[in-house]
Amino acid sequence: MKFTDGYWKTRPGLDVLRGVQIVGMRGDGDSLTAFVATGRIRDRGDTLNRPLLTVTLTAAADGVIRVRLAHHLGGVPARPRFALDDAGAGAVVDGRTLHAGRLSATFGDDDGDWLLTFREGDRVLTSSIPRSIAHVSGPDGAFVHEQLTLDVGEYVYGLGERFGPFAKNGQSVDIWNEDGGTCSELAYKNIPLYVSSRGYGVFVDSPDRVSFEVASEVVSRVQFSVPGEVLEYLVIAGPTPADVLDRYTALTGRPPAVPDWSYGTWLSTSFTTNYDAETVLSFVDGMAERGLPLSVFHFDCFWMRGFHWSDFVWDPDTFADPAGLIRALHERGLRVCVWINPYLAQRGHLFEEGREAGYLVKRPDGSVFQWDQWQAGMALPDFTNPDATAWYVSKLRALLEMGVDAFKTDFGERIPTDVVWHDGSDPQRMHNYYTHLYNKAVFDLLREVRGEGEAVLFARSATAGGQQFPVHWGGDSESTFASMAETLRGGLSLAMSGFAYWSHDIGGFEGTPDAEVFKRWVAFGMLSSHSRFHGSGSYRVPWLFDEEAVEVTRVFSRLKLSLMPYLAAAAVAAQERGTPLMRPMVLAFPEDPACATIDTQYMLGPDLLVAPVFSASGDVAVYLPEGTWTHLLTHETVTGPRWVRENHGPLSLPLYVRPGAVIARSSQTDRPEGYADDVVLQAFELGEAEVAVRVPERAAAGAPTREFGVAVRDGVVRVTGDGAWRAEAYSGGALVGEARHDR
Repeated sequence: MKFTDGYWKTRPGLDVLRGVQIVGMRGDGDSLTAFVATGRIRDRGDTLNRPLLTVTLTAAADGVIRVRLAHHLGGVPARPRFALDDAGAGAVVDGRTLHAGRLSATFGDDDGDWLLTFREGDRVLTSSIPRSIAHVSGPDGAFVHEQLTLDVGEYVYGLGERFGPFAKNGQSVDIWNEDGGTCSELAYKNIPLYVSSRGYGVFVDSPDRVSFEVASEVVSRVQFSVPGEVLEYLVIAGPTPADVLDRYTALTGRPPAVPDWSYGTWLSTSFTTNYDAETVLSFVDGMAERGLPLSVFHFDCFWMRGFHWSDFVWDPDTFADPAGLIRALHERGLRVCVWINPYLAQRGHLFEEGREAGYLVKRPDGSVFQWDQWQAGMALPDFTNPDATAWYVSKLRALLEMGVDAFKTDFGERIPTDVVWHDGSDPQRMHNYYTHLYNKAVFDLLREVRGEGEAVLFARSATAGGQQFPVHWGGDSESTFASMAETLRGGLSLAMSGFAYWSHDIGGFEGTPDAEVFKRWVAFGMLSSHSRFHGSGSYRVPWLFDEEAVEVTRVFSRLKLSLMPYLAAAAVAAQERGTPLMRPMVLAFPEDPACATIDTQYMLGPDLLVAPVFSASGDVAVYLPEGTWTHLLTHETVTGPRWVRENHGPLSLPLYVRPGAVIARSSQTDRPEGYADDVVLQAFELGEAEVAVRVPERAAAGAPTREFGVAVRDGVVRVTGDGAWRAEAYSGGALVGEARHDR
């Protein structure tokens, strides 16, 4: 939200009280407060009718400082609030400075201009300078804003799953969940966190509509504002972007382990297609006949009857024996996922059941909130009511007893603000937060019934902390190369917002992709953390495109399964530190200025560089940082740092191994479970160093782990580690050594 008209003028109708002068400070042991006058105080008379802004610093955690900027302090504490693990870190107050570990915040001098400077050690990260803090009132109510400085060449990332340019400089971003597809400024997953290329982060602690002006209202600053009288934000130290995500996810929740089977291929019925049990089994058997590995079958909306969503009742005209169908899928070695949403159509029996019990969200007059968007007469379960939550998940429990293994938790964005919540929550703040309660309720049920590490969702909407309920997918894309690229940008932004796992609809959702789009999207999809074939009005089984699409699917799905030992280790790192599996280049190479704005490629785990092909011609440009990189499939080498232009057929794409890396692979390429038994250790440009390699037996922190040490000395590959393994060493594109140990 912009409040000014250029640098000097205020927009018409607004009254702006800017913090001008620090007129006093108070230290209270573990906090430090500055009182900031909204005008220059020259004599006693200037203290009359002169509002103050009160700025309080506390330590939220080691390396994290909370700033509370307030106009009036007498308001009722707003709900809901993000659940943060911010018990504190033993703040040290030293005069005008508060320390939280290596991070410090220092106020300017008493009776001097407003100034607040954040440092990590001796390095200045950012500052709030004169004309930065303000209370604004006008026709749309009251707001509080802050502006933090940007250095020359500094870039800003994150703010949720955003589909425009990856670097957010010059953009206006409202944190407000919307069902807007992947082609606009609207987003399903809005996270009020930005991460700077200089290695610090800023998290605005409010589930309300937070408005960011990123080098837009003032081009040398990031402005953020919230409605009301109080703004709270946290500055998070680095020194690298990965360190920022480590500290941020320690506050908002680590991503958990998801089951190994979830890393395999998911196949869907698609949305509005015609399908029944025979169709489903023909797809599953068709994949098996063609040697295409499959792990999960997903039933989209019309497993239920139209006008009944979501009543969790199988359509009897289409599925006469749903339990038998699920058994048949299980017998084929597959897991089963079904689509749900939180909306209850009036025609479905749960509407009346929920209305009579008082479990549905109400309007201020006591009537049930209803509208006809998506489903006729739909209502919302009130997840702020524990009884309503228990009632809702009890309906899902029956599906789990039938044999369903996972849920696609669609929607959660169309949440009204003219309603009353059971626990008295502010309806404006509940708009974004509703999805958190919805996904948490479903994920907790799966964890209870299936066990720790076996719960997994396919979720669309999220807010801060939503990384605790994976997996999330990218929403409704179009079946074009342009939409494939915007989908990747959304995933990269979400990764910089603390989300470790991410997927998307292979081939795009809206429309039907041509064969070239589909094949290129398959390669991209299989080199994502999770991989799903899904569309809107047409099927996504590969043989409907052409025979080469079948081969592309076979090659890349088996390639992904061979990488399960490597992906499992990356998943453990995500659970331990919040580092995403798919990593923007700037996250992996923060010291390389060329990586600052790259949004057409990424690192999958720490050592594999992936550049999807966004053209039918196969032409692609890829940037390789310093060192000699080896193509995983061809073993050809390219020495960076440099941009290279390449041409790839559908069975290839730029897929390079970082120099000095050892990639742990499995000889098993038909399923994602049990990958750790027979490991292939591939070393690339190792030099004289010994590299430690971890292969967890499951993609879960705390799982038993096989430990290897790999070195290449005098052309001989040396490996320490128990059990069966095979090792290969490559240098200059050639195989220079092999070793083997049988169990």
